Amino acid sequence: MQERLLAEILGDVTGPDATATLTQGWTQGRATFGGLVAALLARGMMTSLDEVKTLRSLMVSFVGPAPVGAVGVRSEVLREGRNVTQATARLLDGDKVCAQAMAAFGSDRDTKAVRVNPEFKPEPRDSVPPMDSSVRLLPAFLKHFDVHWTGGGIPASNQQSRRLGKWVRHNSDVSAFPTEALIAIADIPPPVMMSHYNRPVMASSLSWSLEFLVAPETVKPGWFYLDYTLEAAANGYSQQSGRVFSEDGELLTLSRQCMVYFE
Repeated sequence: MQERLLAEILGDVTGPDATATLTQGWTQGRATFGGLVAALLARGMMTSLDEVKTLRSLMVSFVGPAPVGAVGVRSEVLREGRNVTQATARLLDGDKVCAQAMAAFGSDRDTKAVRVNPEFKPEPRDSVPPMDSSVRLLPAFLKHFDVHWTGGGIPASNQQSRRLGKWVRHNSDVSAFPTEALIAIADIPPPVMMSHYNRPVMASSLSWSLEFLVAPETVKPGWFYLDYTLEAAANGYSQQSGRVFSEDGELLTLSRQCMVYFE
């Protein structure tokens, strides 16, 4: 099967009942990259809305691995209010559920604004070389991104890190899908707990939530800085939080993820 770019796959979803074709180059292990799965689900829900509203929050449960090949994207609106619309979507392999998502979309309202200026002290992007795509242990999907890993948390490094930092951008034109492109970027960091081992360990996402501090459809493609922190890890489960910044330091999204890992 010929390799497909992100925009091509997202373009498969034009309505609430769609079929998308996933290719091998988007895999991580035996599953498709979770950021692509989440982006497809968000795309499906956006196409199911009667009127355009901004994505405010996204919650995804990864039920099973999404395979290479044709998958179904089924979306529906649960409730549509004057300002807020709730929707849900499933990604299907035949009749098997691979992932399920819920999202809240909301129109702007005239309210008092409370501005928070988070600390933004990224390591310089040019302080490290880009990740070497020829390294065998790197997931296949990373070839679709330009990644400069600057802040620790490297898997199998035995660094005992609690945070990681990365500069990341898409390697292809995703300007037609700004919301989905930002979702994909936010899922690039691996479990930070993997840096506590001196060998590879298996891990996968169980659930993931994103909150958007700015309207994602207004975010232009470019460089993003990812600052992620390991909150806890025990009994085969780890929890980490993250922040995604624009290149000029604007905080765009907040991430929260529960992952499973196997020794």
